Amino acid sequence: MVRRILLGSQLRRLREERGVTREEAGYSIRASESKISRMELGRVSFKPRDVADLLTLYGVTDDDEREPLLRLARASGQAGWWHNYNDVLPSWFQTYIGLEAAAERIGTYELQFVHGLLQTEAYAHAVMVSGHRGRLPRSEVDKRIALRLGRQKLLVSENAPHLHCILDEAALRRQYGGHAVMDEQLRALLAYSEYPNVTLQVVPFAQGGHVAESGAFTLLRFAEHEIPDLVYLEQLTGALYLDKGEEVAAYQDVLDRLAESALDVAATRQLLTELRRAL
Repeated sequence: MVRRILLGSQLRRLREERGVTREEAGYSIRASESKISRMELGRVSFKPRDVADLLTLYGVTDDDEREPLLRLARASGQAGWWHNYNDVLPSWFQTYIGLEAAAERIGTYELQFVHGLLQTEAYAHAVMVSGHRGRLPRSEVDKRIALRLGRQKLLVSENAPHLHCILDEAALRRQYGGHAVMDEQLRALLAYSEYPNVTLQVVPFAQGGHVAESGAFTLLRFAEHEIPDLVYLEQLTGALYLDKGEEVAAYQDVLDRLAESALDVAATRQLLTELRRAL
């Protein structure tokens, strides 16, 4: 999806620089004007042959200029590793995983449980079993957990994003799986808090009310200026993706104000240690 957005934005720029209309571009590849619009927005897949024809139409004939865009067209049709989990993965969440994997910065607030990128295997299992109350077969539970653990490789990848995770204290005190599971999870959070690309904070109960009255959310920012910043809001049967500038700015403001009212990194580590002792 991200590759499609990048390629589409480049094709739109080239078309506009050449003064070609969408209708003319569509005619050159035997497609409609609306398809060109969808291609430029990254909403459909690309055939390398169509991209090659459009580049010729736009006057891009030098191989050094054409080849990077053609490689992007070929890569845009390749499925991500998470597509191996299509049978247990809702389509609306597939989109999120692709965006998460491409983000440069991830800002998130959680109040129900620890964020998925920071969960241990045992904690993830307890959360999943609790949420579905035994209605999922063991094989599906195992596959969903494998998917969640696969996502966590992102934090130690070559181009790892910066994760700013703000947890409500309730997420740490709500027990999933018993004392041993919670102790392991708290130890894992202490370890993650030492990662150079992870900022972990907790909003303590002592803070009282705070600005995140609408609940959990995730804000994704990308290095490529062609891709708009996004806010992801997960719901019971789907998700919302907000990309309007004023909406993203509103959530960024909430995240910034939460960070101001939350414990700093050192005090967060101290609280995690105290919670372990209290188990």
